[in-house]
Amino acid sequence: MPPPLLQNPIHTLLKPLLFLLFVFPTTTTSLTSSTTTPPHLSTTLSQWQSARATYYAASDPRDTVGGACGYGDLVKAGYGMATVGLSESMFERGQICGACFELKCVDDLRWCIPGTSIIVSVTNFCAPNYGFTSDGGGKCNPPNKHFVLPIEAFEKIAIWKAANMPVQYRRIKCRKEGGIRFNISGSGIFLSVLISNVAGAGDVTAVKIKGSRTGWLDMGRNWGQNWHVNANLQNQALSFEVTSSDRMTVISYNVAPKDWRFGQAFEGKQFET
Repeated sequence: MPPPLLQNPIHTLLKPLLFLLFVFPTTTTSLTSSTTTPPHLSTTLSQWQSARATYYAASDPRDTVGGACGYGDLVKAGYGMATVGLSESMFERGQICGACFELKCVDDLRWCIPGTSIIVSVTNFCAPNYGFTSDGGGKCNPPNKHFVLPIEAFEKIAIWKAANMPVQYRRIKCRKEGGIRFNISGSGIFLSVLISNVAGAGDVTAVKIKGSRTGWLDMGRNWGQNWHVNANLQNQALSFEVTSSDRMTVISYNVAPKDWRFGQAFEGKQFET
């Protein structure tokens, strides 16, 4: 587990390249902890919808690193095997990175594990394969709604032999330990920030940054949840304003001290859940 984040540098920036998963038997457990989901979470659930899910099995440790959302080494980032990739019709060009979904296996008494569901955070993208039709092998082609899970997650709701399974899913609020994490990279006047560990809606739609000698500056989405700005902000304390898809905003003042350095990570305030 990474050391606690307490408004101070915690570790070198994870190299940009994939999410939080809790498992529900009768009570909910996590792939990385045994936290119980509170009752009030049920009030944030959307309607169940139909999709399909497959899995991948890591052939070597590198398969657990990275992804289209830019979170880097998922184990070090705190996600463990709580990872999921979405098909193109759901990925929203990376804006949905960090959002949380609950999945359950349906319609197959042979392979489904009764009474179970999993909660996953989006960290990756399942690219379409236009060499196949959407109903003839192109599982992640539009308009298909498809989830790709690590086998460790898939086996919480279905037997591995099931392969491509019908599932139902619904979006829920994310619960996270600690505050929003800001991993700073770049050089000179180019500053890039990876934003992760976001509670509430989980995804990020807008970011602003403020130096101690500047006003608020809009950041642009580089890719996934990496945001950038061209400004000389060195030797200034940094504040962040983060807005999620539910139009909630949280402001973290002076997250990074004036002597911050590229490659450091800091923790700010968190959305309420």
